[in-house]
Amino acid sequence: MTIISTRFAIDFLGIWEQINNPHFNVTEFSNIRFNAGSNGYVLSAKQWIEKTNAIGIISSAGRYGGTYAHKNIAFEFGSWLSPEFKYYLIREYQRLKDEEQSKIGWNAKRELAKINYRIHTDAIKQNLIVEDNK
Repeated sequence: MTIISTRFAIDFLGIWEQINNPHFNVTEFSNIRFNAGSNGYVLSAKQWIEKTNAIGIISSAGRYGGTYAHKNIAFEFGSWLSPEFKYYLIREYQRLKDEEQSKIGWNAKRELAKINYRIHTDAIKQNLIVEDNK
């Protein structure tokens, strides 16, 4: 049985569900959040799912059962468990964003320069150049 006991975990799960689950029971989430972190408060993944109609975590009993989470939730829990995992996750994200920028960077900068040039020349034509009509 997977236990969800910290307020941080419940807050993260609540935010994830509110963003991704239109049928999330916000009222019950508020009750759970109020009790979270107090001594002796225990909430299993199965209880979380049943009380809030959560979709981010799946829990099944039995020989091949277990608790599974959406990858966003799994990454967050993994970063709580291991600072090294969190470091590598951040590093990989930054690498992917840098790679993405390098692919679109030159072309995007070129297009922005072209648009800026057009805006400036149009502004000069409209506001600074006076036509002589003689």
